[in-house]
Amino acid sequence: GNTTFVQRCIAHLHQRANEAEARGEGEDQPLPYVVNMDPAVTHMPYEANIDIRDTVHYKELMRQYGLGPNGGLLTAVNLFATKFDQVMQLCERRAKGETKAQQQQDKDEEGGEGTAASPINYIIGDTPGQIEVFTWSASGQIFAESFASAFPTVIAFVLDTPKCSDPRAFMSNMLQACSVLYKYRLPMILVYNKCDISRYEFALDWMRDFEMYQQAISTDNSYAASLSRSLSLVLDDFYGNLPSVGVSSLTGSGMDEFFKCVDASVDDYERNYLADLRRRQRERQQKEAAEVPGGDHVDQQFGGLSVQD
Repeated sequence: GNTTFVQRCIAHLHQRANEAEARGEGEDQPLPYVVNMDPAVTHMPYEANIDIRDTVHYKELMRQYGLGPNGGLLTAVNLFATKFDQVMQLCERRAKGETKAQQQQDKDEEGGEGTAASPINYIIGDTPGQIEVFTWSASGQIFAESFASAFPTVIAFVLDTPKCSDPRAFMSNMLQACSVLYKYRLPMILVYNKCDISRYEFALDWMRDFEMYQQAISTDNSYAASLSRSLSLVLDDFYGNLPSVGVSSLTGSGMDEFFKCVDASVDDYERNYLADLRRRQRERQQKEAAEVPGGDHVDQQFGGLSVQD
């Protein structure tokens, strides 16, 4: 449900802007800037400012190269990643409050239609639902690190609350969240979606008290259950540093709390990720300074691809 969750985030931020205008706080309220990075989505319930589908045609890749669904998806996002510097340029210009005249000039140079540039407050990226594409591919790392090097960035890990009511499914989701957290080292929020169908407090209880989780899975004697019981102890520290919220993409409940967590994550980003990023940049610069420059530049394949705002 990550696409419907993104749609709800966008609707919530537009609603906040409308309410601010109604209070007389000005007509030019900041709005979200949306980047869709899922090439396989067939119906998108929101309008993206940048859409991978305008650049890479997923079905055409499958047909032309004889790829299956997963191969086509991975190839599409990898091709998009080769031009992600253009995405970042567009995002950075908008974040800096580029004037409408500059936006119009750029559109004229690109041969596109000019649109008014509204100020932005959040950049929202919608990633493919297949977690392995985002987590374990080079393109996923490019997307995450590109945003994180330019803006305070937080990962929203969206969970299906009704499915998490099964203790083993819950533990499987926690392991996936843990792997994403430690791969990217970015602030993360656990978002329990579909709370209009099932309450999420049981998950909070399992995270706060491993004995309650042990009790919930005590009647299952399978190997998977035994492994889950052991992992509940191992992940206790992981739970303690991870904010969790319950939301409903259908009704919009919990969205205020979610964005409070997003705003609070900026401190975590600056204190941990940004400090580590600067350290790694210094080390890389020192290493490059010690090396003899040389080597041939390899032109990017598919160089004709371009990204449009």
